[in-house]
Amino acid sequence: MSQQPPSTNESKSRTIGVSDASISPKPGLFARLARYFLTGPDAVPLTDEDEIKRRYRKNRISVFLSITLGYAMYYVVRQGFAVVKKPMLDAGVFSAFQLGKIGSVFFLTYMIGKCFNGFLADRLNIKRFLALGLLGSSVILVLMGMCSSFYLFAVLWGLCGWFQTFGAAPCIVSLNQWFSNKERGTLYGAWFSAHNIGTGLTYIFTAVIVANYGWRMGFFAPGVLGIAATVFLYLFMYDRPQVYGLPPVAVYAGELSHAEHKAKDKPVFKAQMRVILRPAVWVLGFSSAACYVARYAIESWGVVFLTEAKDYSLTKASAIISISQFAGVAGAITCGLISDRFFNHKRSVPCLLFGIFFVLSTAMFVYVPKGNPWSDYISMTVFGYTVYALVTYLGGLMAVDICSKKATGATMGVIGLFSYAGATLQEVLGGYLLDAHKTIGVDGKTIYDFTTVGHFWVIATVFALILPLFVWNAKQED
Repeated sequence: MSQQPPSTNESKSRTIGVSDASISPKPGLFARLARYFLTGPDAVPLTDEDEIKRRYRKNRISVFLSITLGYAMYYVVRQGFAVVKKPMLDAGVFSAFQLGKIGSVFFLTYMIGKCFNGFLADRLNIKRFLALGLLGSSVILVLMGMCSSFYLFAVLWGLCGWFQTFGAAPCIVSLNQWFSNKERGTLYGAWFSAHNIGTGLTYIFTAVIVANYGWRMGFFAPGVLGIAATVFLYLFMYDRPQVYGLPPVAVYAGELSHAEHKAKDKPVFKAQMRVILRPAVWVLGFSSAACYVARYAIESWGVVFLTEAKDYSLTKASAIISISQFAGVAGAITCGLISDRFFNHKRSVPCLLFGIFFVLSTAMFVYVPKGNPWSDYISMTVFGYTVYALVTYLGGLMAVDICSKKATGATMGVIGLFSYAGATLQEVLGGYLLDAHKTIGVDGKTIYDFTTVGHFWVIATVFALILPLFVWNAKQED
């Protein structure tokens, strides 16, 4: 029986080596979204040294400003809740225990999301991922200003926490992609000041807005501002250097040759697994958890503490707490500079020194009675400086220092998991202890006693001081 000649289309398929069975279907929506957020392929390497230097210089400035100011906006979005707690309590919208549970939902989703998205960040296009997180959390904040249902409020705040996890780990991944090891401590500290810039502005401007227009505007205003900031973040951020034909930063900085960099270029998954299994990372995680208990105790309940226990007005209490944020800018910026310049990039000694004053300032804030405003100003100044120096060290930098650069996101994710476990514990236990020790005054007003919860805050600072001593001589991995 004679064979029929192939059809025209079939002939063409065979000519180019493609069969009908090998033609893949168009990828689905989820696959296209996943591909959109993955880091791009390496471009053809540039060879002109002047062009490489020009692009590196321009892109590094843009990247650093984007991750710093962009992450500051992340905090403008998330910290407004701390300011509106007191007005919501006064209006009877929620009880202290309910507010604590709502806050714990945020930290629970943030804790899980920070670990999950930290592992993803080592493989993602940071430009797109960072912008999406700010947009998502900003839109949710606007929606929160429209509701007063406890369960809906908790769900929305939990979703906001998930989108907020698109921030920290991707920022540090980008920092490691564009800046060398010798620059890391100083620039990490400068980037970390974004927390304080965003939170400090929130305590001042959001408090004024809430005092004049009500608690709902405490969600609307920062939400709309965050949506607008998303556009600028997307326009000025960059993916990793190799996507634009630039060499890896270690090669650009002269730390490694191309051959040495290729030899040390471990698979991402293997590097990430080594992070999980390293005991020193776990110790630093528990240290950071203790530090975050005290940090978020002041950030979440400091305004309520000053209004209830020391009789300040809302705006005055917010102004005092804002001092800690602006002092924290100095702490975050200088702690990396101090360790790089005076301790040869080692963090253990300055971490111990900052830890001592961290304990003393928290105790001063909690135990000095009302009627001594000087103590509140001094304690918040020292607390702000030391807590953000320690959060810079314990909340990521010390772990990033000792782990592979290929697993920066995973390192930040693991530390973030521990850190926000501490923050979650603080919200739940803090709200519970306040509700358990409240009384009703003769005028029917609820009075909150901060004695027991204050002890809890101070004890946490002691653990944050002691635990880092166990990893004093931890070594850096290749």
